[in-house]
Amino acid sequence: MLKNPNTKYAAFPPVALADRQWPARTITHPPIWMSTDLRDGNQALFEPMNAARKLQMFRKLVAIGFKEIEVAFPSASQTDFDFVRQLIEHGEIPADVTIEVLSQAREHLIRRTMEAVRGARRVIIHIYNATSPVFRQTVFGMDKDEVKALAVSSVKLVKTLAAAQPDTEFVLEYSPETFTATELDFAREVCDAVVAAWDPQPGEKVILNLPATVEVAMPNVYADQVEWMHRNLARRESITLSVHPHNDRGTAVAAAELAQLAGADRVEGCLFGNGERTGNVDLVTLALNLYTQGIDPQLDFSDINSVARVAEECTQLPIHPRHPYVGDLVFTAFSGSHQDAIKKGFDVQAADAMWAVPYMPVDPLDVGRTYDSVIRVNSQSGKGGVAHLLHTAYGLVMPRRMQVEFSAAVQRLTDDTGQEVDAQQLWTLFGREYLAADAPIRYLAHHLFEAGSRQGIRIEVEVDGRVAEFVGEGNGPVEAAVAAIGVPIRVQSFEERSMGEGAGAAAMCLVEVAMDGVAGSCFGAGMHRNTVTASVRAIVSAANRIVGRAGGAPAAAATADCAA
Repeated sequence: MLKNPNTKYAAFPPVALADRQWPARTITHPPIWMSTDLRDGNQALFEPMNAARKLQMFRKLVAIGFKEIEVAFPSASQTDFDFVRQLIEHGEIPADVTIEVLSQAREHLIRRTMEAVRGARRVIIHIYNATSPVFRQTVFGMDKDEVKALAVSSVKLVKTLAAAQPDTEFVLEYSPETFTATELDFAREVCDAVVAAWDPQPGEKVILNLPATVEVAMPNVYADQVEWMHRNLARRESITLSVHPHNDRGTAVAAAELAQLAGADRVEGCLFGNGERTGNVDLVTLALNLYTQGIDPQLDFSDINSVARVAEECTQLPIHPRHPYVGDLVFTAFSGSHQDAIKKGFDVQAADAMWAVPYMPVDPLDVGRTYDSVIRVNSQSGKGGVAHLLHTAYGLVMPRRMQVEFSAAVQRLTDDTGQEVDAQQLWTLFGREYLAADAPIRYLAHHLFEAGSRQGIRIEVEVDGRVAEFVGEGNGPVEAAVAAIGVPIRVQSFEERSMGEGAGAAAMCLVEVAMDGVAGSCFGAGMHRNTVTASVRAIVSAANRIVGRAGGAPAAAATADCAA
C-alpha cells in the first residue's frame, strides 16, 4: 500500500505505430558515443568537480576513446567557462576529439557560450528548450508557437555568431527537452523547424537529440517514439539522431539499446550511470553489453579498475560492488553451487574457444580483472568472514579489492588444512603474504634527502644476497620510492591506517599497484611505527608481489639497478 493511495497516475499512451520495425532488428555496430560526465554528470554531484578533477576526468575519457565529450555549461558558472578556455588554450583537445557545450535557448546564455569556445577547432553547440505540455503550460506559460519560435530564433542566433568565428567548425545539436512527454507531432514540428533554420549543407549534419529527460514509460514506448521520429523527420539524411536516456524507471540501458534498434545513431550518457536523480544511462554497461554480443564498442575498458578509480575520485561517488562488469564483487561467487559450476567451466574452457563459463557473461581478463577472486570464502561459507575477523581482532581494514585478493590465499590455506581458520591464523597468513614479501628485494633501511623542490630517497636493500642502494626522487616519499626500486609499477591507490592506540600504535600502509603486461592489480603492505618506513616497506612489498605474479621477469631489471 502506498503512503497516499489517493494519488493518481496516468498511464502513458502507446504510440500509434502498428508497423514498428525495431523488434525485428539487431544491433550490428556501436553508436556514436557522447560522454556528458563533465556536464550532466557534474551538475548532479553534491560537490561539483573542481578544475583539476574535471581535467583528470576529461583526460580519462579521451584515453577511453570518446570522440565527443560534453565538457561544460559555460554560461552557468565562471568555473565552467574557465574550464572550456583551459582546454582550448592549453591544447588539451586532441585533433580527433570534439568538445560539446550546452546552453538553454536564451540569448545572453548563447552569447556567453559562443564566447567560451572561441578558438576551438571544432565544437558542438547544444541548444535546448522544454517542449512538453506541463512545461509549456505550468513552468513557462508559453503556447506551442512561442516554444517553436524560441527554438528557431536561438538556432538562428547560433548560426549568426558562428559565422563570426570562421576558424571554428560549428555543429548544431538541438534537444526538445522533455521529449518523451511531448506530443510526437509537435516534437517533429519543432525539430523540422530547427533543421530548416540551420539549413545543413551537403556533407553536414544536425544532431537532433531526443532526451528521456524523465523516464515516463516502458523502454519499448521510447523505442516507438524514436522510430516514429526516425521515419517522419524531414531531411533525415542531414540528421544524426541521438538519444539521452535517464534512469528514473531503472530501464535506461534497455531504452538506449531499443532506441538504437529504432534508428538512433548516437547515445549520450555517463560512466557508471552518474547523473540527475537516478542517473543518466550507463555508457560502460552499454558498451560492454555490446562486447558480450561480439561487437567491438570502440571504447577501451580493458583496464576497468583504472576507469572506476578515476570516476570515483573525480565524482566522490562510490561504485556499487554489484555494478555490472565493474563492481568489486561481480566476478566473485559465494554460493557453493555457483563455485562448483564456475570451476567446471574453467576446467573445460579452451583459450581459443567461444567463452562459455557458467555465471560469467564476460571473461574477467578482458576488462583487466583476474581469476583470483572468482571462487572465494565468505562469512556464509563457514570460514568466519576474513575481513570481519581481521578488523575485529586486529583493527586491520582492507580495501575491498585487497579483501578479494587476500581471500585467494585464505582459500589455499583452508583447502590445504581442511579446517576452519581463526583470526590469529589469518593475521599470520596476512603477515606472510604481504608484510614478509621480501624477494627478490629485501628492505633493510632508507634515508630521505632534499632534491631541490622534490623528495629524494636512498633505500638500502638486499637482492640475491647482495647489499646495494637504490636512489630515486619524486614529489613525495612514495613516488620517490617507486622511482628508486627500478620496477616499472604504477601506484593506483594508497591508504595509511593506524594500528592500535597511544605510544605503541603503528602505521599500516596498503598500496595497490599495476604493471604493464600483468593482468589486474596487486597489493603490498608495510607496517612500522614510522609512517614513511611503513610506506617504503609497502612499495617494496607490492613490487615483489607483482614481480612474482609476472613470473619474476622484471626482477632482473631491479637487480641490474642494484649492481649499478
